[in-house]
Amino acid sequence: MSNVLDVLRTEQKYMLNPQEYTHLRFLLGQTLHRDIHGTDQGYPVRSLYFDTLQDGDFWDKLDGMEMRHKIRLRIYDPEDQTAKLELKEKQGDVQRKRSLTLTRRQAIHLAQGDYQPLLEIADPFALEMYGRMQQFHYVPKCIVEYDRLAFAVTENDTRITLDSNLRATESNLNLFSGNLALYPVSSLGAATLEIKFNNFLLSYVKDLTSVTARTRCSISKYCAARNITLRADL
Repeated sequence: MSNVLDVLRTEQKYMLNPQEYTHLRFLLGQTLHRDIHGTDQGYPVRSLYFDTLQDGDFWDKLDGMEMRHKIRLRIYDPEDQTAKLELKEKQGDVQRKRSLTLTRRQAIHLAQGDYQPLLEIADPFALEMYGRMQQFHYVPKCIVEYDRLAFAVTENDTRITLDSNLRATESNLNLFSGNLALYPVSSLGAATLEIKFNNFLLSYVKDLTSVTARTRCSISKYCAARNITLRADL
């Protein structure tokens, strides 16, 4: 049985100011079910992003390329014994995400730029990732962390998340460190609203999430974090 999760969904993103975030957090909490992994206080998400030596994925995003990729290792707690290696491929609003579960040992090797453990895994996606990361010279670049509140709607596999307190580091790429020195990326109290769904967005969910009257954006947490040091024009 394959160890790969393959998901294809539409994704919409909105930036929220502190007042909008507080209002929508209360409204969604009173109306929708929490994600099965979430709590009333949410949970931290930590990702180690890989990019080419010339930061190709970063610049593709800023240049508005239609087809874009991101490679990351994701955990939720420094004590986690597994990590998810994820490849996100986007074309417009449509996003395909493939995820492969790695052991802690395998993830530590990848975080150090050693991709040989991917050859230990009997899955075509693992071999694809090994080839991609070697061919295009991907290296670990940045750890991004934030706090997430997640809500789920069973119809159309809809998931709504509120991500706040975005922070990052490029000086310590130890994904499992319990003592990372992270610099702030987002404004105090601001948040990102993400809505992911299959086929179409249900009208009542659209009504719930449109109360902020915000304009859609294509913000990337990875690019926002790297912009602190690369000083590109976002």
